[in-house]
Amino acid sequence: MEKQMIISIGREYGSGGHKIAEELARRFSLPYYDRNLLDEIAHEKEIKEHKLHQYDERPRNLLLSRTVRGYSNSPEEVIARLQFDFLKKKADKGESFVVVGRCSEDILKEYDALISFFVMADMETKLERVQETRHVSRDEAESIIRRHDKKRKSYHNYYCQTKWGDARNYDMTINCSKLGLEKTTDIFEDYIRARTEQKR
Repeated sequence: MEKQMIISIGREYGSGGHKIAEELARRFSLPYYDRNLLDEIAHEKEIKEHKLHQYDERPRNLLLSRTVRGYSNSPEEVIARLQFDFLKKKADKGESFVVVGRCSEDILKEYDALISFFVMADMETKLERVQETRHVSRDEAESIIRRHDKKRKSYHNYYCQTKWGDARNYDMTINCSKLGLEKTTDIFEDYIRARTEQKR
């Protein structure tokens, strides 16, 4: 039986981290979880997908929510916990997969199979990618990047004891602008294979 492999990719917005994650999933023939894991949760819980997607990776709204006896009325927090439970159940079953974000490098840190990366990029690289993919102006792209990264940081730092993007919390943190997405993916693949060999 193959060794369990859990690959976690944290990323700055516009860095191309999800593209790297998709390619790693393809190279290792693993299931890939990003926003699509909400579809699986929605199917399992018999909830409409759009009701979950609107709160995906969003920090809890402290003004509109409260916790009573350990139960939160915050939809953001409920959906975050559903995702964390989903990933832990997969890990507990010994399943292998690639996951983007969702605080996965922190909530799955107890599993020996976890290998975690954080992808960043130069602002110029991110601006070009967001302008191309979102078809927006440079100023709009910059605003989108800053807004999304602020949201991701708040989300992560609310649910985790570790800080978003802090290199000490990942196996490797890399600026993919220097080598491009393909060569960055190659580096990750080499590292994953070396780690996997070490565990045998």
